Amino acid sequence: MLLSTIAIDYFFVPPLRSFAINATDATYFASFIVCALVASWISAAKKEDEEALRETRDQLEVRVAERTAELQRSNDELQESIEQREKAQQALIKTQGELAELSRFLTMGELTASIAHEVNQPLTAVVTYGRACLEWLSAAPPNLEEARHAARTLVQNGTRAGDIINRIRALFRRQAPAKDWLDLNEVIRESMIFMREDAGKHQITLRTELAVDLPRVNADRVQLEQVILNLVMNAVDAMRGTGSSSKEVVIRSHRESSSEVLVSVEDSGVGIAPEIAERIFDPFFTTKPQGIGMGLSVCRSIVESHNGRLWAVPGHAKGAILQFTVRIDSREER
Repeated sequence: MLLSTIAIDYFFVPPLRSFAINATDATYFASFIVCALVASWISAAKKEDEEALRETRDQLEVRVAERTAELQRSNDELQESIEQREKAQQALIKTQGELAELSRFLTMGELTASIAHEVNQPLTAVVTYGRACLEWLSAAPPNLEEARHAARTLVQNGTRAGDIINRIRALFRRQAPAKDWLDLNEVIRESMIFMREDAGKHQITLRTELAVDLPRVNADRVQLEQVILNLVMNAVDAMRGTGSSSKEVVIRSHRESSSEVLVSVEDSGVGIAPEIAERIFDPFFTTKPQGIGMGLSVCRSIVESHNGRLWAVPGHAKGAILQFTVRIDSREER
């Protein structure tokens, strides 16, 4: 701009070829300088904008390259994660198959142990009454009345053993119990008939305290009998080794609430230690030297299939109380 101004003054503003300026041409010369300054400022601003744009474009290209590299790394990591997840899913499917097979083996073992435990009592009764029947028939003269009674009892226990097997199989197959309206006190009395002889051998008294106004319950008779017999048998076993002169098992029934009936079996044996009070209901857990640990586990399954619960508490003086509830459906009761 400076060179342009000098050239204009020297070659185009009179006097020519001189740096002097006439008064009449001073306005023209000043206008030229102003326009030159504006043009120079615009050119400089444009150049600065171009430089800034070029710098911004370079920075954008760098950022795009960096972002592309990051996306590529993320894509690689995602692909690796997908492959690991697929491998983990395949391993999980394989493990689930192995667990399902193991579960089937455990269920078969549990079912076998349950049947062996539950059928032992009626089969023992079958053998006992079978021998008694033979002895009555071998007498001179034969006592036919007692032999008939023993034979009838033998048939009842054999039938009961078959019913127990069918009920336990239904229980492990998650089938609904064969329910009917029952007098729970009557079920308790029938169960006591099977236990009085065994309890009497060990000088143990069986006593019942049954509520007279107990409502009927909709339940499976054979399964409830098994629960009551198991609890009474455990109570008798708990008192066999004690030296107490008064050995007694008390079976009580009463209406717990408007929706539940409660049955309890109390003994005066050694009791249950607090640390194993809940474990006694686990499969294969037992405190008996010859036990297999399935009785209480099956009992809890039966009670829960009747919408009830089974638990143990310490006795009033000593021993233990095992009690269970059977839920009453108010609509069914009406």
